[in-house]
Order: sequence, then structure tokens, then C-alpha cells
Amino acid sequence: MSATVSRPATKQVAERAREIMSAIESDPEFPAFTAAALAYDEAWTCFTGFPVISEWNLDTDKRPLLTEGLRALSLKAAVYELGGQDEDMTEIPVAVPVDEMMHAMIAQPQLLARIADRIGISVIHQTDKEHHEYSVGDYTDTAYSIAWGVPNPRYWIGHEEARRRLLILDDKYAAAGFHRSGKEHTINFAAA
Repeated sequence: MSATVSRPATKQVAERAREIMSAIESDPEFPAFTAAALAYDEAWTCFTGFPVISEWNLDTDKRPLLTEGLRALSLKAAVYELGGQDEDMTEIPVAVPVDEMMHAMIAQPQLLARIADRIGISVIHQTDKEHHEYSVGDYTDTAYSIAWGVPNPRYWIGHEEARRRLLILDDKYAAAGFHRSGKEHTINFAAA
């Protein structure tokens, strides 16, 4: 995040993000994009994104999360457009479960690129620049609230609460032989 750059006004971003979201949903390939993003569920194996949702259930949570991910992408596209196309500034704080859903959407590059091209936006998402420090009252929360109302707290989990939940998950993962939040394990498949 660039410390010397001011982000555009949240009201402007909210208005433009609503327009972008509407355009995405109206695109003729949106149903195919939705189906493809939701079919990504076989690859949803992250130990630190979706599992911070209390009583996470792929089947019941994936559609609401798709909406949240689209809203986050729309906010980022609006910030990029209105903020002088500064990629660093565009990486606004996003809650980790919403970020995971954005990954599922970005994993449909051809569909997403065609939709973005038709509606005239840029989709900005770069892992080494993303921020998970989302919290109630921050820039993202304010712009989102103006655009669509209060973010769903089931998915828009603040950074500190997400960290607390990750510590709980780490203990449970370790008890099952998974360490470093699923980045390594001690399971010997030959012996199992």
C-alpha cells in the first residue's frame, strides 16, 4: 500500500462499484462465469481462508461468498479506475474468506477477462500486494457499506478475529498431523 497516495472518496468508489457489479451480473457470460467459479469447489483446499468462517459449509456458503467476492472485486476495480490506476492503492483490505472466493473467480481467467473487457474495467488482484487487514470502519468497510449496506459479518471477518480463529484452527490441525496451517503434515501414506 502506498503511504503517499490518497484513495478516492468512498462515496465515489461505492457508486462506481455498484455500477460495475451490475454490469458484471448483466453480462451474457455471467451465468457461465458463476457456474465455473462455483465448480472450483473441488480445488478449495485452503486451510486459512474459508475455514475461519464459523461452522463453514461449502454447499451453503459458496453462493453468498460469490456475491461477496464480486462486491470486493467491484470495489477494487472502482478504486483502480478512480484512483489513477495505482495497483498498490487498489489492493484494499479484504477479509480472508472473501479473498479466497476472489481466487476462485480469478481461476476463470478467460471468462473474467472477456467480461471485464466488455464492461471496460480492470480486475486487479495480486497475491504479493493483497491486504487482509480488513476491519469494521476501515476504507473497504466504509465503501462497501455505502454501496450495499453493512457487510455480512459471517464472511467479512475482521483481521484480529480472523487471527484468533486461525490460532484455534492451528491447534486442531496440529492434532490431526497438519502443521503451519496446512503447509506441511506428518502423514506417511505408505504406512497408512
